[in-house]
Amino acid sequence: MTAVDRPTVSFELFPPRDPHSAPRLWETVRRLEAAEPDFVSVTYGASGSTRRTTRTLVARMLRETSLTPIAHLTCVATSREEIRVVVGEFLDAGVRSFLALRGDPPAPGAGWHAHPEGLRTAAELVTLLRQIEARRCAQSPSQAVRATVHPLSIAVAAFPRGNHGAGSTREEDIQALLDKQAAGANFAITQVFYDAPSYLELVAAARAAGVSIPIVPGIIPTTDPARLVRVAELTGVPVPSELLAALDTADAATRHATGVRRTAQLVEAVLAGGAPGVHLYTFNRHEAALDVLDAAGLLPTTTKELL
Repeated sequence: MTAVDRPTVSFELFPPRDPHSAPRLWETVRRLEAAEPDFVSVTYGASGSTRRTTRTLVARMLRETSLTPIAHLTCVATSREEIRVVVGEFLDAGVRSFLALRGDPPAPGAGWHAHPEGLRTAAELVTLLRQIEARRCAQSPSQAVRATVHPLSIAVAAFPRGNHGAGSTREEDIQALLDKQAAGANFAITQVFYDAPSYLELVAAARAAGVSIPIVPGIIPTTDPARLVRVAELTGVPVPSELLAALDTADAATRHATGVRRTAQLVEAVLAGGAPGVHLYTFNRHEAALDVLDAAGLLPTTTKELL
């Protein structure tokens, strides 16, 4: 397989929740860096609750690692002007890639409400990002040159079985994906799923509707049953009962091996179906993510030597 044909590999991280967790997170960053990922996305809390720590983590990645960070952005409880300020801070720090999201409500059960002077959809956020970039380039010939060398890249979300948070169907989400594409999105990353048909059927339906941007499958290593249950509560995506039963009845080592094997099989299935790569939700832990890539044959030889 040539470098051009090699599937993309990427990870999701979230900023440290407190100063004590920062060193452990940075160890994870270094371990994931050794896997030579194409990018690493960094989450952004509801209402911008992790704005400072997200920017700090992304800026440090740019300074001290070879990683390409993608900064998450949301519309939740934020005005257009506030978003412009945040985007300017990221761009000034050297960020050239964003994941534009409508975002979840600031608290479970709170309901989603657009800011009176804010944005209602991720497509509107993509449009605003393109406008901000165009304005910066128009104001500065130097920035225009830099933007030509390092174009702004915008990712968006896709939902294999409908967006539980928005109460939408797959068909409605495909229309939303078309709107994001028209606004200037470059590629999409899916919400979690546990069977290859969920992803493959989404892609087929999206392509039939006119979506042409790459759709990267977002996959969670299925090694921690408690985490899977929590993710199901947050996303509305059910975990297969037989998977939970297999994990719950196993000891720690067997549970990890079972989860890695099941996840690697899912990775292999979506790649065989034409997926451009895989995006792994790490929850700031490198062990399961790297083991999954190893089992799926996606780790560089130099990284395997470190496991």
